[in-house]
Amino acid sequence: MAKIGIYGSSFDPVTNVHLWTASTIQHRCRLDKVIFLPCSNKRKDKQMQTADQHRWNMLQLAIQDNDKFTADNYEMKQNAWNISTYETLKYFKKKFINDTIYFIMGADLLIDIGKGKWGNSELLVKENKFIVMARDGIDMLKAISSSPILRNNDDGETFHLIDKGLAMEISSSYIREEFSLGGEPRYLLPEVCYQYIKDHGLYQTEE
Repeated sequence: MAKIGIYGSSFDPVTNVHLWTASTIQHRCRLDKVIFLPCSNKRKDKQMQTADQHRWNMLQLAIQDNDKFTADNYEMKQNAWNISTYETLKYFKKKFINDTIYFIMGADLLIDIGKGKWGNSELLVKENKFIVMARDGIDMLKAISSSPILRNNDDGETFHLIDKGLAMEISSSYIREEFSLGGEPRYLLPEVCYQYIKDHGLYQTEE
């Protein structure tokens, strides 16, 4: 039985912190695989700045040298209004029926789930396992204990809380802005992705 982490984000573009975070979690939680899951471009809360093919190509380039990393375009192919993380995890549990699936997320998202802001929040917590990364200013244990959805559906193994030990945050939006303003974010993302962006003229102007 393998242990698999599902790591969702826009990856627009993928950054060195995305990779460092995934590597840290894979090592500490002894995961056999981390699946990078780019989100749908039809989400109302996020506006993608590049075509799906570019996001996918850059992600493939970024993870090609790590045999613990892979990517899945399941959500990319979906209309965002037809799926939620609950449906996505059902898909992966069916795909890897004999393995243990963990959803990787930040503590800020834990709070949102606890407030019932995600689709099928209660079932999502009751039926799944989560690896939760610390965020500055968020007390994860308090977030769980203060939410009926979280505390009443926690069997003691639902949440694996991780403090990465180093507050490294580089947003994709910062990298996009640097490119659009003629800046030099070269060492904030994998070199192959930096060259890909240069070669394809991506992020030259913010929409």
